[in-house]
Parts: sequence; structure tokens; C-alpha cells
Amino acid sequence: MSQALPPFSCSFSPQIPELLLQLRCTLAISTYQAGKVVFISPQPNGEKLIQLPRTFKKAMGMALHDNKMAIATMEEVLVLVNSPELAFHYPRQPRTYDALYMPRAAYYTGQIDIHDLDYGAGGELFAVNTSFSCLIKIDDNYSFTPIWKPPFISHLASEDRCHLNGMAMQDGKPKYVTAFSTGDKMQAWRDVVTTGGIVMDVATNEIVAEGVPMPHSPRLFDGKLYLLLSATGELVQLDLNSGKYDVVCRIEGFVRGLARCGDYAFIGLSRLRKSSSTFAKLKIADVANQAGIAVVHLPSGAFVGEIKYHMSVDELYDVQVLPGLLRPGILNTDKPEYKMGLSTPGATYWAQPDQK
Repeated sequence: MSQALPPFSCSFSPQIPELLLQLRCTLAISTYQAGKVVFISPQPNGEKLIQLPRTFKKAMGMALHDNKMAIATMEEVLVLVNSPELAFHYPRQPRTYDALYMPRAAYYTGQIDIHDLDYGAGGELFAVNTSFSCLIKIDDNYSFTPIWKPPFISHLASEDRCHLNGMAMQDGKPKYVTAFSTGDKMQAWRDVVTTGGIVMDVATNEIVAEGVPMPHSPRLFDGKLYLLLSATGELVQLDLNSGKYDVVCRIEGFVRGLARCGDYAFIGLSRLRKSSSTFAKLKIADVANQAGIAVVHLPSGAFVGEIKYHMSVDELYDVQVLPGLLRPGILNTDKPEYKMGLSTPGATYWAQPDQK
């Protein structure tokens, strides 16, 4: 009788821990299906991986800025701040972590289905509001402040009309977005889900590419625009002048979530739900049966290795790289211990539990 696998069981190519050690980074993934953010770090000997999952309800886009991390969840955007000092004296595991992301603020957005999330140059938070088909700023004045919508969207409504999902930043501002269609009716994208995808220039309102198969995760690396084609399992580089793209690497799987460290791209893979009317239309549906992370050498397009989940994780949304951190920790607000880690401009304290 086979023994049940523990939660978050995964296998990985032997070179992955060593690569993360060499790059001096930790990976962070969000999985809305499992409601988790997971940190993936290398062991000091470079032979195994260490995982740290934390619960965040319907975790979607993540953003990094200096010592901050923002996480979009079902009804709010949570801001966490890293404190190496609190990490060093963390009561449960002192001298274990080289960082500790602590909850410090929450923006109550309501259920607007935030997808990509990023910080601007001044530290403001921008997000893709998929439900209302627009880009927004997040602050403490409103649920959200719309800053841009595609010109083909006649008015804001909670109808997910074109499935606006991805956002690439340039000079601290949203520059390019991806959507599944140019529809202006409730969930109009579903009729053209594999053929109607577009990439738009936010500054000019121009469609720079169309007929793109389920585009996700646009990212500007060294001035070049990369994105993932989820319907075909491809990482591509888009020519902004012609609207055509070159395939950098073809991966057998549903790709979504893209980050870079050095010459390497880290790509999220999701296991498709066979019961989904949307996913069932994809040509890759039969082979997209593994969740995890694929690693690609960007200059050559060579497939380097992968992490495969066998338990707990089915659908990833975002992938981020935490540079310079080899064993970061993170706390959520589910357990009271996050209230005990206190920070001031000049000092940190771990408060003692109330003994009353």
C-alpha cells in the first residue's frame, strides 16, 4: 500500500537548487487555487529545496519594491515589509531566516479580481482590475481608482468583458497590457478565448499585436517585451513594430507567471482542470497535467530544468524572484504571532504574549 504524499510534495531537476544558490535568490509563487504564497529556497549545500507555504485567500498578483511585497487576494491587497532584524530574532526559529516579510497594511478593494500587480516608481501600487476591464491605482481613498481602460470598453462594469490580465511596467508606469479579446459585453472573451488575444500600448491606446493565443504575464527585460502564450505553452518575444513574435522556448504546459533573475526566466506551469469549459478548448489540454516552474536560459532559449508539484498545487498565477535572499520567511494574518513583531524607524521588538 503506497504512502500518501505530504502537502506540497514536489520533485525537481538536480541543478535547480544549485542554480538558485548561484543566483542567490528565492522564488515566490502564488496559487489562487490552493490559496497560498510559497517561498522556494535552496538548501545551503545546493542539493535540495526548502518550501515555505503561507495562506493568503485566492493569492494572485505579487509586487516587489525595495523591502516591500504586496499580494493581491480575493478581497484586499496586503502589504508586507521585510525586517532582517525581526527575522534574526524570530522566536519560533531564531537565526534561521535572512528576511521576514511582516504584514503592515491592507487595502480593502472588494472582489474585483485583481490579476497583475506592480509598484510604480514612487511606490504607488498599480493593478489590473480584470472584473472592471481597467487599470487602477490602489490607495486608501476608494476601493480602487481607475486610471486607464481600453478604448473599446464603453464603460466600467463588473463584467470581465475582455479579460484584461497582464501588465508590463516601463519607467515606473504601466506600459503594455494583455487581454483575451476586444469584446465589450459580459465575458465576451469566452467566445474567442484561444484566438482573440491582444497586446496594447497603454500610452498610445494602440493594439500592437492581435490574434495572440491567451497572452499572459507581459514583462520588459532589457527593453524587450516578453510574454507567455498560455494556449500554446510558449515563451515569446514580441516585435513591437510588426506585432509578430519569435518563440524563445516551447514548454508543454499551461504557462502563466514570469520572472527573471540574471540570464534565467522562471515560468509558472498550471495543471488544467479537465472539467473547465475554457481550458478544454486548448490544444495543450492533454499535456498540461503538471503544476510547477520551468526554468529557461533566456539568451539561448534552452530549457534548463523544472520543479513539479505532486500535491497541493494545481494552478499558479504569479512567479516572482526575491533577489539576494536565500532563506526568507513570511507571516500572514491567520495566526496572532504576526502582531508580536514590532518595528520602529530605529528598532525592532518581539513583544511578549499577554500572560493574563
